[in-house]
Amino acid sequence: MNKQQLAAKIWESANKMRSKIEANEYKDYILGFIFYKFLSENEITRLKSNDFSEDDLPMLHEDNSDIVDYVKDECGYFIAYENLFSTWIAKGGDFEIANVYDALSAFSRNIAVGRKKVFAGIFDTLQTGLSKLGTDAKSQTKAVRDLIYLIKDIPMDGRQDYDVLGYIYEYLIDKFASNAGKKAGEFYTPHEVSQLMSEIVAWHLRGRDEITIYDPTSGSGSLLITIGQAVARRNGDADSIKYYAQELKENTYNLTRMNLVMRGILPDNIVTRNGDTLEDDWPYFDTDENKEETYEPLFVDAVVSNPPYSQNWDSEDKEIDPRFAYGVAPKSKADYAFLLHDLYHLRSDGIMTIVLPHGVLFRGGEEGAIRKNLIENHHIQAIIGLPANIFFGTGIPTIIMVLRKARTDSNVLIVDASKHFIKDGKNNKLRASDIKRIVDVVTSNRSVDRFSRLVSIDEIRRNDYNLNIPRYVDSSEDAETWDVYASMFGGAPKKEVDALHEYWQAWPSLKDELYTDDGGSCLSCRTDDIVATIRNNADVKAYAQHYAQAIAGLPAMLRDRLVNDAEHVDALSAEAEIGGELDTMLATCPLVDPYDAYQELDDAWKIIEPDLEIIQSEGFAAVNKVDPNMVMKKKNGKDVEVQDGWAGRILPFDLVQKELLSYDLQDIDADEERMQSIQTELDEMLSNFDEEEKSITAINEDGDAFVAAELKRTVKVIGKHPSNEFEERLVHAQQLLDESKKLKSAVKTKRTALEEKTRSTVESLDEQTARAMLEAKWITPLMKKIKALPEAVIAGFISRVSTLNTKYETTYADVCNQIAESERELASMIGQLTGNEADMAGLAELQSLLGGE
Repeated sequence: MNKQQLAAKIWESANKMRSKIEANEYKDYILGFIFYKFLSENEITRLKSNDFSEDDLPMLHEDNSDIVDYVKDECGYFIAYENLFSTWIAKGGDFEIANVYDALSAFSRNIAVGRKKVFAGIFDTLQTGLSKLGTDAKSQTKAVRDLIYLIKDIPMDGRQDYDVLGYIYEYLIDKFASNAGKKAGEFYTPHEVSQLMSEIVAWHLRGRDEITIYDPTSGSGSLLITIGQAVARRNGDADSIKYYAQELKENTYNLTRMNLVMRGILPDNIVTRNGDTLEDDWPYFDTDENKEETYEPLFVDAVVSNPPYSQNWDSEDKEIDPRFAYGVAPKSKADYAFLLHDLYHLRSDGIMTIVLPHGVLFRGGEEGAIRKNLIENHHIQAIIGLPANIFFGTGIPTIIMVLRKARTDSNVLIVDASKHFIKDGKNNKLRASDIKRIVDVVTSNRSVDRFSRLVSIDEIRRNDYNLNIPRYVDSSEDAETWDVYASMFGGAPKKEVDALHEYWQAWPSLKDELYTDDGGSCLSCRTDDIVATIRNNADVKAYAQHYAQAIAGLPAMLRDRLVNDAEHVDALSAEAEIGGELDTMLATCPLVDPYDAYQELDDAWKIIEPDLEIIQSEGFAAVNKVDPNMVMKKKNGKDVEVQDGWAGRILPFDLVQKELLSYDLQDIDADEERMQSIQTELDEMLSNFDEEEKSITAINEDGDAFVAAELKRTVKVIGKHPSNEFEERLVHAQQLLDESKKLKSAVKTKRTALEEKTRSTVESLDEQTARAMLEAKWITPLMKKIKALPEAVIAGFISRVSTLNTKYETTYADVCNQIAESERELASMIGQLTGNEADMAGLAELQSLLGGE
């Protein structure tokens, strides 16, 4: 299975296994064991690369000081053979919780001196929390055995596997965060927010040879790692990036270290610290002695952070701290304290991004003074308003602020991205297209109607340094208005027609084909068939043809880049490169939103990328691989994984059947269609039976089908010679049921045969056909969606014009006439009523009010 499937399987099992343990706690156990497995297998891999064999591994024990020192030099730590993760697995039923306690204690005393800051105490959270996994040693043993067997298949022994391991680790952290409520904010920044920040930072740092990145509230380290990955993609050398991380909570600090180490980052590039960022700033010392002589302030190329929002802090005497030269944040809200801390540690040519609550944009007092100083000193480059409810555990609206230490530009870019998201369960989520839309305007520093605006410092001064986003960017939809004249006399108001100017500009001749200008304030619709007029318009047709020509080269480009070079294409950078070429293709195509096209590409990439990873790690022959399709089924009251047929490792069976075995599929489809028609005929026959006939035929109480056994006995009594129409229908019904039963059996047999035929077809595909199947899986559905984009534009325009014309179709005079006619009809009906003298007097008065005679 690919990494996405493996991660989902592990999460599903882990979520069940944790039972009543809080997600926020259970994450420390499973992530801790994953890290221990990584260290254990990393040691074996390194030794085997230095001529150790499997048979040599048992000599790994603490009494052998030479081997201990050798392994410490190689890995930075030593794990004895008896404490290896693989040894735990090999113990089977003999594994005990004591093995874990012994192993973690041994690890603590076998860390290389030069790696103490990386590894010392890294398993403290796991070791102290083991007792929560059960009430006694037996239950704890079972819980841990289940855990280690759950994660044993995660690959960790090569550069390709760092990505698999990192993906699974990140996936699990994300899932635990989504189940951890308010505590999620302590350790996790949603991946989409991390991606947004990383693209802005990576764009600024492009072309630099060596880069330092710092996260002063690092949590699980995911934000820091995402930034590093984005920078490495642009710079090409992951080993040129040095990571600084500080975290207050010890268990979360351990997650940071684990996460950094498991990503294949060089130990010398990992500098972490467990401490209070605001109270205990981070000077850098080459040694623990002679600190005054070796002191160097920490200044980095990029600072990224998602600090706790509006928390209390000790602001006393902080005015003498050089970090807070622009002011001291109030003691009840540390938001600006974190921001100023980050800014202080930035190099003059660096960049920082920080997540903060909206209040920092407009609150007064000390915060207002700090904000003024930041603006007047040109530090704020951009403010990005995010959608509400985007962070786990809190629905408060947030922003990302982008700052730099040295800028020649005094303008501030205000971005309102609050409307760009999709719903994802209880939360909102940024899509790939939303991230790209934001990054594009920030990196180009440009204004976009209803989305972003470059605001001058003079305007901000006039607003008393208030940066509240709605003051500068109005992203709201226009309120619906009603034209009084058009409401009275009909027609389409010129103002509302002119609001469709972007369409008239793209299709110049269409407006005159749709509307007639009689010289008043409204236009008259000149066609009874709006849809046909629009679709047959020469400019609309030319528009569709131009779009088709613009993307005509896309399939061949995708085929050459992805299908023909699947073994070598860089999956990490290829999407962005293809997205850039797609932008170029669509540059001359108005009305189609290029971000919609990019979203279609990204959706397709979620299928393409895992396939590329498998091909590049296993070879192109993986396309021909077929694996057992494993599903969970109940057996003796327990969930058991059993095989249910087969599945292509890369090629879905249904795709292979559709493309290569269509005749077999059509044969099955014909049988199933016949079964459906039989059921329809039986249902119609049943609906025509009266109650007496239903009782004779023993129809079931639900009245929706025949009881086959009773019907069969009834038909047997009738014999071969029905005496009336009713008996003929019964005989025919039995014939239909017999036919349906045979068809059902035949379909089952044919599907079994088709599955086996599909399996052998996949395994025997030649390379040319295999690549054609990849094209059918990756490119064909993507092209179908991209080709449909102009049709969506045209259909949307048709809807808008139809709505506009219908809006004023019924005038006020028409409504009045309809009311008057209804009153006349009612008055006439009243005139035909009879009653006593009092009733007639009342009816006469009502008739008078209605305008009747």
